[in-house]
Amino acid sequence: MIISKRIQALEESQSFIMAARCQQMRDAGIDVIGLSLGEPDFPTPESIKQAAKEAIDNNFSYYGPVAGFASLRKAVAKTLNEELHIEMEAGQLRAYTEKDILIGVGAKQAICASVMALIGPGDEVIVPTPCWVSYSEMVKLAEGTSVFVRTDLEHEYKLTPAQLEAVITDRSKLLMLCSPNNPTGSVYTKEELQALVDVLVKHPNIYVIADEIYSKIRYTEAHATLAQFPEIENRVIAINGVSKSYAMTGYRVGWLACKNTEIIGGVKKIFSQETTCTATIAQKAAEAALMGDQTCVEKMREAFERRRNLMVELASEIEELKFHVPQGAFYLFPDVTAFYGRQATVEGKRYTINNCDELVDYLLDVAHVACVAGSAFGEPRCIRFSYATSEEKITEAMRRIREAMALLK
Repeated sequence: MIISKRIQALEESQSFIMAARCQQMRDAGIDVIGLSLGEPDFPTPESIKQAAKEAIDNNFSYYGPVAGFASLRKAVAKTLNEELHIEMEAGQLRAYTEKDILIGVGAKQAICASVMALIGPGDEVIVPTPCWVSYSEMVKLAEGTSVFVRTDLEHEYKLTPAQLEAVITDRSKLLMLCSPNNPTGSVYTKEELQALVDVLVKHPNIYVIADEIYSKIRYTEAHATLAQFPEIENRVIAINGVSKSYAMTGYRVGWLACKNTEIIGGVKKIFSQETTCTATIAQKAAEAALMGDQTCVEKMREAFERRRNLMVELASEIEELKFHVPQGAFYLFPDVTAFYGRQATVEGKRYTINNCDELVDYLLDVAHVACVAGSAFGEPRCIRFSYATSEEKITEAMRRIREAMALLK
């Protein structure tokens, strides 16, 4: 085998594998509804597209700084300070400046480079599950060890202080926390985060990656983040970007914000060798997104909330599904264990559902609806539906799912 053992150990993203299967069926003329990818179906707002066009006309076609344009880093810092109300907490939190920000090729690169900068052989990374599919694979790349902590529906799939304390060892180096969460849609309150902070202050060698890519897509009043606690502000790497909130997934612009200069320096080294810089045209578009009128963000958020309400209503008609109402992002993550052990014969083909992977295959084959197995997120009791699509498609997809589920006896 010519491929390194490190790469052999990696798994491909199940979300994109399912998306590829979905496209293959569409190419074959099958009407498949995709509920697998976490990608807004809205076009990028016109003002942002115009900024990208102007960047081309103004010849932003050369290498940019490794850290990203200072103007974009200042815009990120300003946005963070406003979200955290730092100006109202003078003397407690230090305000972010452009020196605390690094611009990456999407939030994914920002997370991966942060893991690579912090983690080495023997280091443990605490990963509450369900979790985004790429966290554990990034830890593998860094040759660290993922310590999975299984959360449950009763606690809305949120990590508790007791669970965190129980898994900390002298090898613990990093905690990965995502809020609003993919795949569960759970959102940590400030009080819940404070309880975790109370544990972390006792273990000063543990750093935190706070993945907040869905921070603007929430159905609660205020965004709470571990970055707003003075006790650990120099140990938090806050991750965000423009992909989800501004419908700019293909622009590939994300960032990390960290007040620890050593971490910033380490990640910057990786960026310099890995990508040189994030696409300059995309950076100017991202700057326009952050500094422009935010009405577009609120309109999309309102649409996602309507879609959430619709999916929750339709999913509730399938009595065997168990779930909590998501408070952020655009996913529903129902427990489907009631269907395990059931069978159905459809058009002469016999299906037996023993696990979530077989249920997802069944729904794609019979209902022609693509979703993602919870096993990809470390939770084999569930499957994930994305409602980042139109209300018409959600209604039709849930009708098909309901009918396909009814065939399982």
